[in-house]
Amino acid sequence: MDFAFTPEQEAIGSAIAGLCAKFDADYWLGKDRDGGFPHDFHRAFADAGWLGICIPESYGGSGLGITEAAMMMQTVAQSGAGLSGASALHMNIFGLNPVVVFGTDAQKARMLPPLVAGNDKACFAVTEPDAGLDTLNLKTKAERHGKTYTVTGQKIWISTAQVANKMLILARTAPAGKVKNRTDGLSLFYTDLDRRHVEVREIEKMGRKAVDSNQMFIDALPVPVEDRIGEEGKGFSYILHGMNPERILIAAEAVGLGRVALDRAARYARERIVFGRPIGQNQSIQHPLAECWMALEAANLMVFKAAALYDAGAPCGAEANAAKYLAAEAAFNACQTAVMTLGGMGYAKEYHVERYLREALITRIAPVSPQMILNFIAEKVLGMPKSY
Repeated sequence: MDFAFTPEQEAIGSAIAGLCAKFDADYWLGKDRDGGFPHDFHRAFADAGWLGICIPESYGGSGLGITEAAMMMQTVAQSGAGLSGASALHMNIFGLNPVVVFGTDAQKARMLPPLVAGNDKACFAVTEPDAGLDTLNLKTKAERHGKTYTVTGQKIWISTAQVANKMLILARTAPAGKVKNRTDGLSLFYTDLDRRHVEVREIEKMGRKAVDSNQMFIDALPVPVEDRIGEEGKGFSYILHGMNPERILIAAEAVGLGRVALDRAARYARERIVFGRPIGQNQSIQHPLAECWMALEAANLMVFKAAALYDAGAPCGAEANAAKYLAAEAAFNACQTAVMTLGGMGYAKEYHVERYLREALITRIAPVSPQMILNFIAEKVLGMPKSY
């Protein structure tokens, strides 16, 4: 078993780090304070060709795997951009996977190149106010009238909807009570976010102000049949193809976030002198930081095990979920430990670690809670009865 990255993969990490260096910690501090999507950051990645890292080369992408994408997103978060920078790019990496896998050649040729070029920005419209993680209970309807569907309903916690012009949306095309299997009856569309029919309300939140989160109210949105991905009623199965990559990428971002917080804490502990000695000389400071390093490294191994399995076409549901759980917990503990290491200065925005702590909570909450991951592992890996 080889734990080393290839020279090509190392080169990707170096190139991404160099690109991120142009957007320093003060840039992200300003974004956290004032908000506003980081368009220049997004454009830099588009111009350098990185938005299509997992998109086939025939459609303008790099044709690389989730392993390389995880490296990229981890490097972005670890640069100090944190979840603000990672979330500005995240949808491009995993979101259009259903189009890549299930779209027609004509759809891929129409939908993918503008996203890779940065001319389109997309959001992922699945979660609903009354469904949450119970995706099969969503209520948004898509009724077909000839060659057009009419979509009506609500979505919530939709990132980048303030700036997106496209959305990947899951809607019900058959009533839940009239389908043979509970997983049938949902259809997937990649279509225009037409603001004449979609009201987008931003949700004020605890962190990641640079990347908006929103509630969407959809009123008779016309969607051409040509914008439906795959078969009608099979959308839930298509969405599942994007869930494992999403968990892997979130986990990679969490490790990156934890590492940058740990680095700042260790540096501060080496330099901060109290009672005539650096506070890092005290084991009460050393040991928690050392534990954080070990937890992050262990989580990172699971991240890239899951990524390797996915890229090899092997089952990776347990590993992807475990990576997300372990990385999120390790990142949160690292960020919290960083704040406590800096003491009062850790509470000050200019030292950045309080921002990392707020953003670390995102990786614990989304896209699936730690409790649901524990349920999944208990049921699918350990063979225990379903608990919900």
